[in-house]
Amino acid sequence: MFQKLRLKLVSLALVAIVFTLFTQGTLAYFVAFGKTTNVVTSGKIQFIIHETTDQGKEFPKRGVYVNPGDVVSKQVRIENICAHPFYLRVKIVSGVEGRALSADECFKLNIDEALWQYVDGWYYYTGIVEPGETTPNVFSEVKVAIQRSDERYRGETLTLKVIAHAVQSENNPVEGTNTFEALGWPKE
Repeated sequence: MFQKLRLKLVSLALVAIVFTLFTQGTLAYFVAFGKTTNVVTSGKIQFIIHETTDQGKEFPKRGVYVNPGDVVSKQVRIENICAHPFYLRVKIVSGVEGRALSADECFKLNIDEALWQYVDGWYYYTGIVEPGETTPNVFSEVKVAIQRSDERYRGETLTLKVIAHAVQSENNPVEGTNTFEALGWPKE
C-alpha cells in the first residue's frame, strides 16, 4: 500500500512538472518585457544686453558724470544669440549707493510703450525675439530727474541697472497671446 501511494505521488509530481513546463512555454508567447532610455534635451536661451550711445559707441562701464536735469544718451536693446525664439522682459532698477529708489526719483526714461508693455514691475516686449534678431530700444535716453535744489543726493552715485529674463516661445502653451502670460518666467 505504501508503494502504491508512493507511485501515485511520483506520478502526480511528474504530471505537475510537465504541466508547468508546457505552461511556461505558452506564457512566453503572450508576455514580453522591454526596457528603453529616453533622452530629452531642452533648448538653451542666450542673449546679450547692448548699452550704447546715440553715436553707436558702447556706454561707459564706469558711467558718466551728470548734473540734475541732464539728458544722457543710453540706448538699451537685447540681442538673441541662440537658435531659439523667445519672449523677453526687462526690469529697470535704480538707486543711490545701494539704496533702491523708484525710477521717478532718479531718472526719467523714454520707454517705447507701444513695444514694451509694463506689467507688475517689468517691461514685456510685445513680440517674439527671433534667433539673430535684436529688439528695438527699450529706451534711448535718460534724464536725471533729481532737482537742482535737492541736496539729499549731492555727491552720491546714481545707479541704473537693466535686468532681463527670457523664456522660450516655441511650444509655450500660451503662444500667440500676451507675452506676460507666457509660462516659465523665473521668480525674482
